[in-house]
Amino acid sequence: MKLLLIEDEPSVVSFIHRYLTEAGYDVSVAMDGQSGLQMATEHSFQLIILDVMLPGMNGIAVCKALRQQNDTTPILMLTALGSTENVVAGLDSGADDYLVKPFKQAELLARIRSLLRRSPDNTANAVNTTTNNNHNTNVLKVSDLELDLNTKSASRYGENIVLTATEYRLLEYMMRNPRRVLSRMEILENVWGVDFNMNTKVVDVYVNYLRKKVNRKEQPALIQTVVGMGYMLKEEE
Repeated sequence: MKLLLIEDEPSVVSFIHRYLTEAGYDVSVAMDGQSGLQMATEHSFQLIILDVMLPGMNGIAVCKALRQQNDTTPILMLTALGSTENVVAGLDSGADDYLVKPFKQAELLARIRSLLRRSPDNTANAVNTTTNNNHNTNVLKVSDLELDLNTKSASRYGENIVLTATEYRLLEYMMRNPRRVLSRMEILENVWGVDFNMNTKVVDVYVNYLRKKVNRKEQPALIQTVVGMGYMLKEEE
């Protein structure tokens, strides 16, 4: 299993490289953003570990550049900046998970395993799902809201809804579980694969982003808050 580590702190590089190599991974290293982007573009990796604070081209820019190239390689971001705003910025750039320094070896390995389980290669066979007896098994449908799993596009009443990568994953999870209360922790674990201490305010931020795009003023609200419990996707009664 080939991993790419993009990190500029020698002590962190040494620690991660040694630990992951001992765990059986083949780890390549880039120590600045530009060379990391080049390596990720020219070679195939199963996962990228990407620091935010990099010389020249920071991790946010690297992540955005990869996603603009339609590179779907799972990206785990590392940073010393752990505020909700910084977490959201990293995830909104296209990262799949976010780990705040300092972290424990076991936590790093658990995050990597979680991301690898959720990667396209491992989930392709599980994607043909539908709701509401829709005939196209690659389209999820709840009321007048549709999500096409082939084109990664959403629409309501035939009008396209532009989503970020994280918003798409969140909407997909909610549409696979319609009319069911989803707790914030449950959403974290299933959308981001987060099992360790990420602030659940990130969920609130992204649900609000999604609600503004899906719950338009002239249309019945589909994304609803269940006070004290979480969120639910259902037709407004």
